[in-house]
Amino acid sequence: MQVFLETDRLVLRQFTMADADNLVNLDADPDVMRFVTGGIPTSREEIQDEVLPAFLGYYQRYEGYGFWAAIEKATGEFLGWFHFRPREDAAPGEVELGYRLRKSAWGKGYATEGSRALIGKGFTEHGVQRVVAEAMAVNQASRRVMEKLGMRREAHFRQGLYQETGEWWDEYFYALLADEHVAASSQTTTSAAALSSPASAIATLPIHS
Repeated sequence: MQVFLETDRLVLRQFTMADADNLVNLDADPDVMRFVTGGIPTSREEIQDEVLPAFLGYYQRYEGYGFWAAIEKATGEFLGWFHFRPREDAAPGEVELGYRLRKSAWGKGYATEGSRALIGKGFTEHGVQRVVAEAMAVNQASRRVMEKLGMRREAHFRQGLYQETGEWWDEYFYALLADEHVAASSQTTTSAAALSSPASAIATLPIHS
Protein backbone atom coordinates (compact mmCIF):
# COMPACT_ATOMS: atom_id res chain seq x y z
CA MET A 1 0.00 0.00 0.00
CA GLN A 2 1.54 3.27 -1.17
CA VAL A 3 0.57 5.84 1.46
CA PHE A 4 0.68 9.45 0.28
CA LEU A 5 -0.19 11.16 3.57
CA GLU A 6 -1.96 10.63 6.88
CA THR A 7 -4.16 12.84 9.03
CA ASP A 8 -5.53 12.22 12.50
CA ARG A 9 -8.32 10.04 11.12
CA LEU A 10 -7.46 9.31 7.50
CA VAL A 11 -4.91 7.55 5.36
CA LEU A 12 -4.68 8.76 1.76
CA ARG A 13 -3.06 6.10 -0.42
CA GLN A 14 -2.57 5.31 -4.08
CA PHE A 15 -5.27 3.42 -5.93
CA THR A 16 -4.74 -0.03 -7.44
CA MET A 17 -6.84 -2.05 -9.89
CA ALA A 18 -8.12 -3.97 -6.84
CA ASP A 19 -10.15 -0.87 -5.91
CA ALA A 20 -12.71 -1.47 -8.66
CA ASP A 21 -15.37 -2.71 -6.23
CA ASN A 22 -14.76 0.28 -3.94
CA LEU A 23 -15.35 2.72 -6.79
CA VAL A 24 -18.35 0.84 -8.19
CA ASN A 25 -20.03 0.88 -4.78
CA LEU A 26 -19.18 4.55 -4.23
CA ASP A 27 -20.66 5.64 -7.56
CA ALA A 28 -23.69 3.37 -7.18
CA ASP A 29 -25.21 5.67 -4.54
CA PRO A 30 -27.48 8.20 -6.29
CA ASP A 31 -27.00 10.67 -3.44
CA VAL A 32 -23.22 10.59 -3.90
CA MET A 33 -23.62 11.13 -7.65
CA ARG A 34 -26.37 13.74 -7.39
CA PHE A 35 -24.09 16.69 -8.11
CA VAL A 36 -21.86 14.75 -10.51
CA THR A 37 -24.18 13.01 -12.97
CA GLY A 38 -27.62 13.79 -11.62
CA GLY A 39 -27.62 10.49 -9.70
CA ILE A 40 -26.61 8.21 -12.58
CA PRO A 41 -24.12 5.49 -11.43
CA THR A 42 -20.81 4.78 -13.15
CA SER A 43 -20.70 1.36 -14.80
CA ARG A 44 -18.15 -1.25 -13.74
CA GLU A 45 -16.82 -1.32 -17.30
CA GLU A 46 -16.14 2.42 -17.25
CA ILE A 47 -14.43 2.19 -13.88
CA GLN A 48 -12.22 -0.72 -14.91
CA ASP A 49 -11.44 0.47 -18.43
CA GLU A 50 -11.27 4.25 -17.99
CA VAL A 51 -11.47 5.57 -14.43
CA LEU A 52 -8.88 3.39 -12.68
CA PRO A 53 -6.34 3.48 -15.54
CA ALA A 54 -6.64 7.29 -15.51
CA PHE A 55 -6.09 7.35 -11.74
CA LEU A 56 -3.03 5.11 -11.99
CA GLY A 57 -1.63 7.15 -14.86
CA TYR A 58 -1.23 10.18 -12.62
CA TYR A 59 1.29 8.37 -10.44
CA GLN A 60 3.53 7.84 -13.48
CA ARG A 61 3.26 11.41 -14.79
CA TYR A 62 3.34 13.47 -11.60
CA GLU A 63 5.05 13.47 -8.23
CA GLY A 64 2.69 14.58 -5.50
CA TYR A 65 -0.41 14.93 -7.67
CA GLY A 66 -3.24 12.56 -8.47
CA PHE A 67 -6.22 10.71 -7.02
CA TRP A 68 -5.93 9.24 -3.52
CA ALA A 69 -8.10 6.59 -1.87
CA ALA A 70 -9.36 7.79 1.54
CA ILE A 71 -9.21 5.13 4.23
CA GLU A 72 -10.65 5.56 7.71
CA LYS A 73 -7.91 4.74 10.23
CA ALA A 74 -10.25 3.48 12.94
CA THR A 75 -11.99 0.89 10.74
CA GLY A 76 -9.83 0.44 7.65
CA GLU A 77 -12.88 1.22 5.51
CA PHE A 78 -12.73 2.86 2.10
CA LEU A 79 -14.51 6.22 2.40
CA GLY A 80 -13.98 7.60 -1.09
CA TRP A 81 -11.28 9.68 -2.73
CA PHE A 82 -9.60 13.05 -2.99
CA HIS A 83 -7.90 14.51 -6.00
CA PHE A 84 -5.19 17.13 -6.09
CA ARG A 85 -3.96 17.58 -9.64
CA PRO A 86 -3.25 20.18 -12.34
CA ARG A 87 -6.13 20.96 -14.68
CA GLU A 88 -5.48 20.57 -18.39
CA ASP A 89 -5.54 24.34 -18.92
CA ALA A 90 -3.92 25.24 -15.60
CA ALA A 91 -1.35 27.97 -15.22
CA PRO A 92 2.02 26.92 -13.75
CA GLY A 93 1.71 26.27 -10.02
CA GLU A 94 -2.10 25.93 -10.09
CA VAL A 95 -3.72 22.73 -8.82
CA GLU A 96 -7.35 21.63 -8.57
CA LEU A 97 -8.79 20.12 -5.38
CA GLY A 98 -11.75 17.73 -5.37
CA TYR A 99 -13.24 14.80 -3.47
CA ARG A 100 -16.01 12.21 -3.48
CA LEU A 101 -16.98 10.48 -0.24
CA ARG A 102 -19.46 7.81 0.80
CA LYS A 103 -22.62 9.04 2.46
CA SER A 104 -21.59 7.37 5.72
CA ALA A 105 -18.63 9.79 5.86
CA TRP A 106 -20.69 12.95 5.36
CA GLY A 107 -21.00 15.48 8.16
CA LYS A 108 -17.95 14.21 10.05
CA GLY A 109 -15.36 16.70 8.85
CA TYR A 110 -13.49 14.21 6.66
CA ALA A 111 -13.75 16.34 3.52
CA THR A 112 -12.23 19.33 5.32
CA GLU A 113 -9.58 17.22 7.06
CA GLY A 114 -8.34 15.50 3.92
CA SER A 115 -8.50 18.64 1.80
CA ARG A 116 -6.61 20.72 4.35
CA ALA A 117 -3.83 18.13 4.49
CA LEU A 118 -3.49 18.03 0.71
CA ILE A 119 -3.44 21.81 0.43
CA GLY A 120 -0.80 22.11 3.14
CA LYS A 121 1.40 19.46 1.53
CA GLY A 122 1.02 21.06 -1.88
CA PHE A 123 2.02 24.52 -0.68
CA THR A 124 4.92 23.40 1.51
CA GLU A 125 6.39 20.47 -0.44
CA HIS A 126 5.42 20.76 -4.11
CA GLY A 127 5.67 24.44 -4.90
CA VAL A 128 1.94 24.95 -5.46
CA GLN A 129 1.03 28.64 -5.74
CA ARG A 130 -2.74 28.49 -6.19
CA VAL A 131 -5.39 25.87 -5.37
CA VAL A 132 -8.77 25.99 -7.12
CA ALA A 133 -12.01 24.07 -6.63
CA GLU A 134 -15.54 24.05 -7.99
CA ALA A 135 -18.86 23.37 -6.27
CA MET A 136 -22.39 23.49 -7.58
CA ALA A 137 -24.36 26.42 -6.22
CA VAL A 138 -26.94 24.09 -4.67
CA ASN A 139 -24.27 21.90 -3.05
CA GLN A 140 -24.10 23.85 0.20
CA ALA A 141 -22.09 21.17 2.02
CA SER A 142 -19.18 21.39 -0.42
CA ARG A 143 -19.36 25.17 -0.44
CA ARG A 144 -19.00 25.15 3.36
CA VAL A 145 -15.92 22.95 3.05
CA MET A 146 -14.31 25.45 0.67
CA GLU A 147 -15.04 28.27 3.09
CA LYS A 148 -13.59 26.32 6.04
CA LEU A 149 -10.42 25.84 4.00
CA GLY A 150 -10.12 29.61 3.62
CA MET A 151 -10.85 29.55 -0.11
CA ARG A 152 -12.41 32.64 -1.71
CA ARG A 153 -15.30 32.49 -4.12
CA GLU A 154 -14.05 34.08 -7.33
CA ALA A 155 -16.79 33.38 -9.87
CA HIS A 156 -20.32 32.12 -10.43
CA PHE A 157 -20.99 30.32 -13.70
CA ARG A 158 -24.24 29.38 -15.43
CA GLN A 159 -22.94 26.12 -16.83
CA GLY A 160 -25.91 24.57 -18.61
CA LEU A 161 -28.14 21.52 -18.37
CA TYR A 162 -27.64 18.03 -17.01
CA GLN A 163 -28.06 15.98 -20.16
CA GLU A 164 -29.30 13.08 -18.04
CA THR A 165 -32.01 14.99 -16.15
CA GLY A 166 -32.57 18.26 -18.01
CA GLU A 167 -31.87 20.31 -14.87
CA TRP A 168 -30.10 23.66 -14.91
CA TRP A 169 -27.00 23.88 -12.76
CA ASP A 170 -24.85 26.79 -11.67
CA GLU A 171 -21.34 26.47 -10.33
CA TYR A 172 -19.14 28.47 -7.96
CA PHE A 173 -15.40 28.71 -8.47
CA TYR A 174 -13.10 28.99 -5.43
CA ALA A 175 -9.38 29.70 -5.08
CA LEU A 176 -6.68 29.95 -2.43
CA LEU A 177 -3.21 31.46 -2.90
CA ALA A 178 -0.07 30.24 -1.19
CA ASP A 179 0.51 33.54 0.63
CA GLU A 180 -3.09 33.51 1.90
CA HIS A 181 -2.53 30.01 3.30
CA VAL A 182 0.69 31.09 5.01
CA ALA A 183 -1.01 34.14 6.52
CA ALA A 184 -3.94 32.08 7.79
CA SER A 185 -1.60 29.47 9.28
CA SER A 186 0.43 32.16 11.04
CA GLN A 187 -2.72 33.71 12.47
CA THR A 188 -3.88 30.33 13.75
CA THR A 189 -0.50 29.69 15.38
CA THR A 190 -0.53 33.12 17.03
CA SER A 191 -4.07 32.60 18.33
CA ALA A 192 -3.16 29.19 19.71
CA ALA A 193 -0.12 30.62 21.47
CA ALA A 194 -2.24 33.33 23.05
CA LEU A 195 -4.76 30.80 24.31
CA SER A 196 -2.00 28.69 25.83
CA SER A 197 -0.49 31.58 27.84
CA PRO A 198 -0.26 30.73 31.55
CA ALA A 199 -3.00 32.10 33.77
CA SER A 200 -0.36 33.57 36.08
CA ALA A 201 0.53 36.09 33.39
CA ILE A 202 -2.93 37.58 33.71
CA ALA A 203 -2.48 38.05 37.44
CA THR A 204 0.51 40.34 36.89
CA LEU A 205 -1.61 42.98 35.16
CA PRO A 206 -2.28 46.10 37.29
CA ILE A 207 -5.72 46.31 38.86
CA HIS A 208 -7.48 49.65 38.82
CA SER A 209 -10.33 50.50 41.16
